[in-house]
Amino acid sequence: MALRKFRSLRWGAALLAAAMVLPQAGAARPPAKPAAPAPAPVQPSSTAPKLIVAIAVDQFSADLFAQYRPHFTGGLARLASGAVFPAGYQSHAATETCPGHSTILTGMHPARTGIIANTWIDQSVARAKKVIYCAEDETKAAADTRDYVASVVHLLVPTLGDRLKALWPASRNVAVSGKDRAALMMGGHAIDQVYWWKGSGFASLDGRTLAPSAVNENKALADRLAAGAPGFELPVWCAGKDRAVPLQPNGSADGLSSLAAGLTGPARAFTVGTGRFALGAGDKNGFRASPRLDRATLDLATELVDENKLGKGTVPDVLSVSLSATDYVGHAYGTEGAEMCIQMQQLDLALGDFFTALDQRGIDYAVVLTADHGGFDLPERLGEQALPAAHRVSKALLPEALSAAVAAKTGLDAKGLVLSEGASGDIWLRRDLAGADKARALEALKAELLANSDVAAAFTADELAAAPVPSGSPETWSLLDRARASFHRPLSGDVVLMLKRGVVPIVSPAPGIVATHGSPWDYDRRVPIVFWRKGMTGFEQPSPIETVDIAPTFAALVGLPVAAGTFDGRCLDLDAGPGTTCGAAK
Repeated sequence: MALRKFRSLRWGAALLAAAMVLPQAGAARPPAKPAAPAPAPVQPSSTAPKLIVAIAVDQFSADLFAQYRPHFTGGLARLASGAVFPAGYQSHAATETCPGHSTILTGMHPARTGIIANTWIDQSVARAKKVIYCAEDETKAAADTRDYVASVVHLLVPTLGDRLKALWPASRNVAVSGKDRAALMMGGHAIDQVYWWKGSGFASLDGRTLAPSAVNENKALADRLAAGAPGFELPVWCAGKDRAVPLQPNGSADGLSSLAAGLTGPARAFTVGTGRFALGAGDKNGFRASPRLDRATLDLATELVDENKLGKGTVPDVLSVSLSATDYVGHAYGTEGAEMCIQMQQLDLALGDFFTALDQRGIDYAVVLTADHGGFDLPERLGEQALPAAHRVSKALLPEALSAAVAAKTGLDAKGLVLSEGASGDIWLRRDLAGADKARALEALKAELLANSDVAAAFTADELAAAPVPSGSPETWSLLDRARASFHRPLSGDVVLMLKRGVVPIVSPAPGIVATHGSPWDYDRRVPIVFWRKGMTGFEQPSPIETVDIAPTFAALVGLPVAAGTFDGRCLDLDAGPGTTCGAAK
């Protein structure tokens, strides 16, 4: 309840400030003054596009973009003719889906958005499950006790779509994704329509009726799922990736591998690297972890453009599209096999068809494409490809082992002493610890972490709170800077753990989860950022920028007035010549 009160205060700050200027009851009223003429309403820039299309490709690292760029012939090839920033950064340490998406259209780092991770632990909540999902409202109960109520309540700041609707109520703000957290973090609080893949079709927020576009898409998808589909052909240029990599689960379990085992059954020896995404009849999980999910998402996005008449009004609209299949493929098969090669080709082709559909509708649209984070291949393959140091994390960094170690050093009860969602990121101590006991436990925990050969750094909450907000070019940030950009004290752990480069935070591989992301290293932080608009002169700028630069760039492009200091990022000038798209914000 304390956290909910904090959030309510944040959102109520503007109302409180307004209330403070009202005269108190019984106070003398000042003499009436002539009414000032109403200011002229702010109009969009005369050169503003009618539709902003913000695309996030989940787990689309700068490395994947560079590796496959010569083979793109569709939508990604079109975008590469625009303003290309190949060294974009999700600058923070918590390189996960929810924090990354929260930066793209807010222009703020997770330290300000309040989205510190996909999940966190809140021991104060009045329910047995203390793990909080970033896109749920934990104060509400879902009809199905195994489910949750999807919500954007944890996002503390407005998105670009929120800001446009606040100034121009006629603006439409629409979002669609393969994941609820992606759609909600890009769409924000004032979303006209929002959809995400759930189970075997697209769903929306509780209490909302599916629009005809979503109903029709779900009917078509039900038929496709029931029929199944053959695998995709392997492009000729993928032949070198087509090699089986054997994987043997080691019997250990962490949060990720346990989840995968729960979805797919007991883990046995298996291989990755040669898949073609053949779809069995009714295989919902197979559909999700394949290029078909992105195609369905873009099909629905196109239908939503028509249904909402996006780009046809007098003020700019926003369409947020997050494509999730690259992430599901990366987790299930890694980033360097035939599966990812096929995914890259199909992503490119699907985007090409989507842009062609927008062209056919005669819409003046501006696009940005980026990613919520990068990704890292499975260590078993990395070890064969010039990175022998790559390996899976030690189970000594899981919460049960850490609890035992800290208890042995301090004499405290080991039960639930150390809490975490895996072997990296935020770590909490049991909430009943206070004073000297907590200080001893914290000291012992940090010492235990730093003594482990897999650990690069461990920072306490006090150390992070005392650190200055990072600035400057993101590739020069220290590990402390990167952790600080993800740190939000009401939610963050007592300690933040960072693994060494090349250590994969999955103790044991299992079908569906062999590789991941989430590290503070550049293979997870670096993402492409590409802008395109019909008629623009393209250019390539290799200097680092950040995803928090996207919102101020579009705000300037459409003529949205924003106070200085609102964004953590800066406006990027998309004019390749002496002109500017940033105006006074440049």
